[in-house]
Order: sequence, then structure tokens, then C-alpha cells
Amino acid sequence: GSLQPACGAAGAASMPYRTTGATLLHPLSQRLGIPLDQVNFVACQLFALLAAFWFRLYLNPSRASSGVRHAFATILGTYFAIFCFGWYSIHIFVLVMLSYGIMNMASISSIHRYSFVVAMGYLTVCHASRIYIFHYGILTTDFSGPLMIVTQKITSLAFQVHDGIGRKVEDLSSEQNQLAVKTRPSLLEYLSYHLNFMSILAGPCINYKDYIAFIEGRHVQMKLLEISWKPSENGKPLEPSPTGAVLHKLCVALVSLLLFLTFTKSFPVAYLVDNQFIDKTSFLSRLGYLYVVMQASKPKYYFAWTLADVINNAAGFGFSGVDERGCFHWDLLSNINIWNIETATSFKMYVGNWNIQTTAWLKRVCYDRAPWYPTALTFLLSAVWHGLYPGYYFTFITGIFMTLAARMIRYNFRHFFTSSKPLKMSYDVATWLVTQLSVCYTVAPFVLLAVEPTVKLYRYMPSCYKYKIKDIYQALVGML
Repeated sequence: GSLQPACGAAGAASMPYRTTGATLLHPLSQRLGIPLDQVNFVACQLFALLAAFWFRLYLNPSRASSGVRHAFATILGTYFAIFCFGWYSIHIFVLVMLSYGIMNMASISSIHRYSFVVAMGYLTVCHASRIYIFHYGILTTDFSGPLMIVTQKITSLAFQVHDGIGRKVEDLSSEQNQLAVKTRPSLLEYLSYHLNFMSILAGPCINYKDYIAFIEGRHVQMKLLEISWKPSENGKPLEPSPTGAVLHKLCVALVSLLLFLTFTKSFPVAYLVDNQFIDKTSFLSRLGYLYVVMQASKPKYYFAWTLADVINNAAGFGFSGVDERGCFHWDLLSNINIWNIETATSFKMYVGNWNIQTTAWLKRVCYDRAPWYPTALTFLLSAVWHGLYPGYYFTFITGIFMTLAARMIRYNFRHFFTSSKPLKMSYDVATWLVTQLSVCYTVAPFVLLAVEPTVKLYRYMPSCYKYKIKDIYQALVGML
């Protein structure tokens, strides 16, 4: 995800604290015992939430022009970046302006290639600085998160402009045709899309056409047209309120924050590779702790992504349509589906409901366009986009094999368990257990980051997993 792990290499906690962001809230940070960068982030997001309500009520399209809405969103987003990251925010602004230059000067046949290379190259250099200059993110003011989101937006828009102007309609998929942008954006539109206050800090990646429609007041009607919604008899345009969705997601965000402040800090990931822990605990204890640690690492992502979704919804952005019961849905920009994650019975289902907008970005710019090995290239792009920590590459390389193995097992075995409800339930329980353990095994290096603890973890885990998964496999075969 765009949020970096809180735990880094061994010894990180002993390094001195440094920040380039605003120090206004430093007394509050000390009183709460929470790092200043996290306090600044939450403060800006809470302010953004209030600004989003105001934006929807007093700068709605009936009261303010598109230019005013673009300008306000850009200025406030720029301020948030400077407040949180200080002079390091210049990297975000430089990349956006470089990419705007490419958008206007590059030929339409090459605009997507140049934008992709420049954005990913700049991001990679910044990622490298975190390892080789700041030693695994010891500089707690981490500007790479917003830079990662901006990179997604830059590359998405470049491909969509290339599709809209440089390719024939018959050569596009239905999704590419739907998202294609027919004209190059103005400077104000470009800045607003990349730097708006609703998504500058935690995303998500927004489709350009959806964002422009939102700013111009066409967002809801556009989504209703996509699902062939019939207008009301009085002819008045439908204006669904996001209040219910905002309140529900705020509750989820609050619970996630409480879990992060309590549960997460009680289960340090470094204990996974502690020599005493490894030597004196049983396999089941180690396996149970691995599962608990991976669960404990989720609340901060749940909080940040849900709060980002709330901010967009509060501004009136994120409407996705109406279901068959007539209920309005505001999940166009949702980055997670917590229920589907925790009940996933396949690796694909788990990945598809985690960091949803990044998964969609990877699909649109890589998987759907890769001439060969789309799965491997997509995992590689995901790893490079996340950063250069060795743990990321352990995770994503393992993820390739997990995905392929899960497909093969599902294809060869699932049909044996669909003949009765008890068999189907047994299959679901077994695949849920295997999926959750497989994800823990795959994702652990992502949290550990460095090579040494990752290799240490893998040194004692594979044999344990081999025997336990073998037992489950034999149990499934015995039911046939």
C-alpha cells in the first residue's frame, strides 16, 4: 500500500527522531506518545474532513465555478503537503510539473511511455534515498506515500490520454474506452487532479474523468447513466446524500484507530525473529503469533484508507450507483473491503479486496497491456512501486507463486466439493485457513523489510508450513 510499514530494520527505534514537517503539534505528540509525523497526518486528515463538508455545502457546483473548486482543492492540498513534509514536499511538486511538461510537449504516441518512465524513475530514486541515505526510513517524515499516489495518477492519466487521442476506439477494451480522455488537461485541472486536499496524503488514485465530473457537478448523474438509472417522475436530478456512508465509515475508522493504538503496539513484528522466541516456543505458538502480528499490522491501513474514503465522500465524491433494492452506494473510491479480506477463501479474493485502487491501477497500466507474462510483470511493477526494501521483493516474488498455485488448486479440486453443502462448507473452511496462513507467510517480509530477518523467518517457517498444509491437503483428499 501507499502507507509504509511502521516497523523497519532492527535497531531503527534507537535512532534519533528527525522531521522536516511542521512542529506546531509537537507538544501534542509528546503528550500522546505518538510520533509527530503521525499526529500531523491525522490532524491534516481531520481538517480535510471538515473542509470536505464545507466544500460540498458552500462550494458546490451550483454556487461556485469549476475554476474556484479546482483552485481551492489545489491550494489546500498543497498546504497539507508542506505542513506534513516541509521542504521534502518539493519532490511531489517537481514530479507533477515535470509530468505536466511531458503531457503538453510529448507526442501522443509516446506520452504514456515518457510519463511512466519519468514518474516511476523519480519515485524509485526517492525510494532508494530511504534505504541508502536514511537507513530504512529512520527519517520519519516519509514523503514517499503521497509520491506513490501521485505516480499512480500521472501514469493513469497519461495512458488514458493516449487511449483517448492516440488510439482507435476499436483497439480499446470497454474499460479503456470508458476511461479514455479526449483532450489534454489544462494546468489548473492537472494540478487539482494530482494535488487536491482529498487525496494528497493517503489517496486513493482517482480516475481523471470521474474527478473532473465531480468538480463540474456531473459525477452522480454520470454514474446513474452508466447503470441506466431511470429519472424520477418530476424530472428533478437525483442528489443522494453521503451522510450515512460517512458516518458508517467514520465508525470503522475510529475502531481501526483504537486497535492501532492498543492492539498493534502490543505485538511487535521483530519478536517473530527473536532467537529466544524461536528456540523456546512450539510451532503452533510461532504460527499463532505470526497470524496475530499480521492481523495487528492491518488497523493502521484500515484507518488511513477508510478515513481517506470518508473525506472524499464528505466532499460529495465517491458515488458508485444504486443497487436492486434502491440503496445508494458510495464505494467508488474505497480502498479496502474488510469483511472480504478477513473471510477470503482464495489468494485472489484477498488481494482483490486489499488496496483496491492500487490493484485497479496495476491492472490498467500493466496487466491489461503487458505483451507477455502479465502476472509476473504486474507483481514486479507492484514491488518497484512500493519501494526498494528487499522484503517487498520477497513478498511479491512469493506472491507470484502463491497466485499461480492457488489458481491450479482451485481449478483441479474445487469441483469435487460442490456436490453438497457439507462438502462445500468443509472446502470453504479449509481454503480460508490455507489462504490466511499463506497470506501471513507471504506478507511477513513486507513488514520485516530487511534481508536478514526475512531469511531468518523463512529458515524455520517453510518446513512447518509444508507439514501443516500437507495435513490439510490430505484431509481434503480423504473427503473425496
